[in-house]
Amino acid sequence: MKANIKLLKKQRIYSDEFKLQIVKDFESGEFSVTQLEKLHNISNVSIYKWIHKFSTFNEKGSRIVEMKNSSTQKMKEQQARIKELEAIVGRKQIKIDYLEKMIDIAKDDLNIDIKKNFSTPQSTGSGHIKKK
Repeated sequence: MKANIKLLKKQRIYSDEFKLQIVKDFESGEFSVTQLEKLHNISNVSIYKWIHKFSTFNEKGSRIVEMKNSSTQKMKEQQARIKELEAIVGRKQIKIDYLEKMIDIAKDDLNIDIKKNFSTPQSTGSGHIKKK
């Protein structure tokens, strides 16, 4: 008979060290509450409670308010920066591929070995060259 069985909610219990680390991450400005919520899969209510309880900046009677627009804007700026850097890396890779192809063409068609060859003897420096 399953009529009287309740669904049990699993409640996660976090250590004080973990809570302090979350508060420290928030206070350092490295992460916003929204980012911490998504990163650790914790409700923002819990994070705000921990900030109220453990924060070194917390004064009696003060409230911590975080503007969601600012954290959202910061995240969008970071994503735009990531896309910009990925584009730069892509262009550099295309340039590298182009130069490697040119080296191969020089070797095959012009019989010029541009790559450093380890079997080549070292030069003697700027010694005098005998004229013929």
